[in-house]
Amino acid sequence: MKKEKTYRTNGAVGALLDEYEKALHEMIEVINDLNDEELKIIIDKNTTDNDCKSVQTILTHVVQSGYTYALEIKKSLGHEIHYRNKITLLNVHDYQLALLKMFSFTESIFNENPNIKITEYNLNQKFIVRWGQIFDIEQLMQHAIVHILRHRRQIEKFKAIIKLKLD
Repeated sequence: MKKEKTYRTNGAVGALLDEYEKALHEMIEVINDLNDEELKIIIDKNTTDNDCKSVQTILTHVVQSGYTYALEIKKSLGHEIHYRNKITLLNVHDYQLALLKMFSFTESIFNENPNIKITEYNLNQKFIVRWGQIFDIEQLMQHAIVHILRHRRQIEKFKAIIKLKLD
């Protein structure tokens, strides 16, 4: 029997966290059938983006980016932060755990700040993130969700290439 979906009840924050978690679980499912060697195969030898050469480099980037988004939110709340370095993992299971841990870290920020203001209309109150764009928290979370979706799609395409190479 299929487990009934539960939804967070804290309004827009809950919706964003539900969708972020859903996107992450879709990513986890997409990589579930890859073995350790397939993870490391360089698929795009021509790209100049080192984060997009293999499933492994994509996942390393996704995990590190997820932490960066969460840290940018903390910074916008006045916390001193230290960015996380990229950590390359060697198997799918470890990436799956890392994605879940990254989500838990993000969720904890909202749990610790239940009255967080996520939408900001005053441009002067928005914040500039590490890579130079201007966001409020809601926009940054939306970006984080779509980031997962875009890279999930990219991994799906890489998997099709891997299948062709191995057949």
